[in-house]
Amino acid sequence: MAPPPQAHAINMNAVITIPPSLDDLSFETVLDQLAAIGPDEGLVVDARGCTFASPFGLTALLALAETRAVKPTLLAPDDPTRAIYWMRTRFLRHAANHYLVLGAPPAVTAVCGSDVLLEVTRLSDGVDFGYIRATAFRMFAERLHLTEFLATGLADGVSALCLNVVQHAGGRGWVMIQAYQYRKRLGGRHAVVVAVCDSGVGMRCAFERSTRRPHGDHWTDTTAIEAAVVGRVNRQEEPSAGGLSMLRGYVNRADGKLTLRSGTARIALLPAWDDDLPLRKGLAPFPGVQVQITIPEPAESQAR
Repeated sequence: MAPPPQAHAINMNAVITIPPSLDDLSFETVLDQLAAIGPDEGLVVDARGCTFASPFGLTALLALAETRAVKPTLLAPDDPTRAIYWMRTRFLRHAANHYLVLGAPPAVTAVCGSDVLLEVTRLSDGVDFGYIRATAFRMFAERLHLTEFLATGLADGVSALCLNVVQHAGGRGWVMIQAYQYRKRLGGRHAVVVAVCDSGVGMRCAFERSTRRPHGDHWTDTTAIEAAVVGRVNRQEEPSAGGLSMLRGYVNRADGKLTLRSGTARIALLPAWDDDLPLRKGLAPFPGVQVQITIPEPAESQAR
């Protein structure tokens, strides 16, 4: 018996496999697979075996779809519990516009007004930045028990970072925020994870277009993201610099972690509780800028 036409079309496309746990580090395995596939080729993204996806993983999958000339196919998780989560975060609702989604996810409603989740949100001209800021502030203040000073600074920084995506990436970007309990690294403390991923021009290209960048500098992906993090240029001259320069000090005060990926490089500002590498070069290329911020609950708050 011949396979159905849809199955035949999938067999003709290149397939990349999503790892069981999809986060900012394991997403590199996805990009390694993608590097061998031309942007005009048909693509199947097989997520059937994925049992965990972080905010970075979900927003980056949407950014990936926006880099393809032909709408890719997404095979949704087999695990009904995970499929419910992917629907509840609104990922599958957005994915339906950028992927051909196969697999019947359960019909569930999004969690509106949750104190632990800002659903996947497209960063476009019509986005409610006030809502993003208010949701981030509520998580930092109420879930993590941060001071008003820190919660306000972090929420303002997240909002500015999202605004920069709209201004510099042409609306090709996404944000998601979620609070988790970190049992291993943080001894059961909660943490808020913010992911902002876009598929725009990226840091290096933006620096090269700038008329105010320092003369004589040779911009690579590595030097571009390092310059963005340390704030060496006018914040209006490249995407995300305003949000990043604002965030950097607050993340440090909150004992948090900030990572930035663009092009073929990734930099991480690390607290003592994390053992990530501070710099990764020679990565598989990927357009745009991808940022993750992880802010832990202070140890003294948990002790109360």
